[in-house]
Amino acid sequence: MLELMARSGATATVPERYVEDFAEQLRGGLVRPSDPGYDTVRGVWNGMIDRRPGLIARCAGAADVMAAVGFAREHDLLLAVRGGGHNVSGNAVCDGGLVIDLSASRAVHVDPAGRTALAQAGATIGDLDHETQAFGLAVPMGVVSQTGITGLTLGGGLGWLRRRYGLSSDNLLHADVVTADGRLVTAGPEDHPDLLWALRGGGGNFGVVTSLTYRAHPVGPEVFFAVVVHPRSDASGALRFFRQWQATAPDEVSAIGVLWHAPSVDEIPAEYHGSPVALYLAMHCGSPADGERALEPLREYGSPIADLSAAMSYLDVQRYLDADYPAHTKRYYWKSRFLGDLPDEAVDVLAGLNDAAPTPESTLDLWQLGGAMSRVPPEDSAFGGRSAPLLLAIEANWEHARHDDACITWVRRVYAAVEPYASGGEYVNFPGCGAGPASAGRRSSCARPAGPAARRAT
Repeated sequence: MLELMARSGATATVPERYVEDFAEQLRGGLVRPSDPGYDTVRGVWNGMIDRRPGLIARCAGAADVMAAVGFAREHDLLLAVRGGGHNVSGNAVCDGGLVIDLSASRAVHVDPAGRTALAQAGATIGDLDHETQAFGLAVPMGVVSQTGITGLTLGGGLGWLRRRYGLSSDNLLHADVVTADGRLVTAGPEDHPDLLWALRGGGGNFGVVTSLTYRAHPVGPEVFFAVVVHPRSDASGALRFFRQWQATAPDEVSAIGVLWHAPSVDEIPAEYHGSPVALYLAMHCGSPADGERALEPLREYGSPIADLSAAMSYLDVQRYLDADYPAHTKRYYWKSRFLGDLPDEAVDVLAGLNDAAPTPESTLDLWQLGGAMSRVPPEDSAFGGRSAPLLLAIEANWEHARHDDACITWVRRVYAAVEPYASGGEYVNFPGCGAGPASAGRRSSCARPAGPAARRAT
């Protein structure tokens, strides 16, 4: 007999013969806690997550997913679904239940004539970009290439193309989904349009997505990317300028204003290393020459201590932040708020809170919204907050479990401090650990320190 976690939080006892029958149905295989690869497979990107599922179904295709959903339904098991495993809240894994693991299903097929891309649910942004850029195309995705495309899309998907071509979810044309009753359906404008509407930014509770078809757009191969760093003495002024500039920037530009602590890199003078700074990150998705002209005002403001701006490949822009978000070795706790306004007093509050950040890796990110993503009508998508001009992402990023309390407290402090300026709502893809719509019904904690096995997982 195998003891697993039921949806109710109670223990479900499953006879071994049923588990063996289930394993025989899977082309991808079934991983148990006693198997040698268990600790590697259960690991996810956020090192703060240390959950131990009772079974992990390594699904090789839709048939495996249908079998896994049927097994979970038959035994009333707690179920989690893993695509890329990159969501900060750790929803890709559960304690004691069954994990449907799609991370090995990463194939991508591009139709360059039709400008579409079909991707399996375990594909990452890097996988998708690699294939689409071969044809001079791109699907709007996030800003860290190791992120799984499915969870990102189901939560909206903010990236460097958001203001020109919309969110990831806005470009979702069809999705193959295994429903709770074990059927495989294709959600599209003609068949199951309500399901497609929900999948476009409504979170991950509508079924198990096994593949996605996207609209792709001409981008690259080179774009212009601005990276400008200002000292703490001008942090408030730099954010005020960013607030003013971003309101009239063209749709081809997507930018983020960041409050951070300067890393110890050669491009930044040594006397600023480890001290608070304000940073501009912005990409123009047209020609590099047009981008350089459009981003010139952002580069000319004030007296920056570093300007790393340059024409570079779109693929390099997509990988630019990867090193700051390593898998398994760091711990992450995030929250967000859509902002209706950013008065001077709010700018000063944020600059002061950045000074108080518990770790130098932690950031306060002001995402410029508007453009194409703001013009999608409500009947097309479940994603809300489109009228807000800015999104504040509050990121605590750190290495050691001893800093957990300080980092979580700081995020919640910032979240409370900006409430007077919030327009309502949060970004589904930036919830704190175990928080947000996708975690409804979860019984397990995510705050246990990660053990050695979890830290070495890949």
